[in-house]
Amino acid sequence: MADVLTFTYNSFQENTYLIYDKTGECVVIDPGCNSDAERADLVGQIEKHNLKPVRLINTHCHVDHVFGNKFIADTYNLPLEIHRGEIPVLEAVPMVCKMYNVPYTPSPDPGKFIEEGDIIQFGETKLETLFTPGHSPASISFYCAASDFVIAGDVLFMQSIGRTDLPGGDMDTLLNSIRTKLFPLGDAVKVYPGHGPATTVGYEKVNNPFLK
Repeated sequence: MADVLTFTYNSFQENTYLIYDKTGECVVIDPGCNSDAERADLVGQIEKHNLKPVRLINTHCHVDHVFGNKFIADTYNLPLEIHRGEIPVLEAVPMVCKMYNVPYTPSPDPGKFIEEGDIIQFGETKLETLFTPGHSPASISFYCAASDFVIAGDVLFMQSIGRTDLPGGDMDTLLNSIRTKLFPLGDAVKVYPGHGPATTVGYEKVNNPFLK
């Protein structure tokens, strides 16, 4: 069984996730830590739970999800893993940071690409990669069948969905991703979003105004 730790970082209030199991191995997903205090907090939590980061993954490459990429890559000697279709989004981050006037340590280049259907394996845990574009051109989500949860990035939120007015976004594509990739996982599946509180597939089917 896998467990999920959630930490909310940076001015965009982004959710950073540590996925781990009893072996102590963990995956760092979307490290948003963007200050010395936030970086220290994340390392402190990793040490507190006696975890060993073995993979560094972005669901997508918008600025708030990649702030801590270099820090985690350097601290734990991990290559960055993304979907190949997110390369233009990652390359645009320095420009976007200037536009928002936020500090940023440049992300390392991807060291590995993840495709739909790939199994992210660590410890005794397996996460299935789902291709869920629409908020960004090649966003990916990660489903843990054994523990009934999905890490959804900015695809689906509690009673909301990811914005689609950024480059590479498309409303119809996003809604299709949710209905064809996330909804079939089952009503009981817990959804861990890129912002805000966790929810469930079943709750969003009934209560999300964008999906009725």
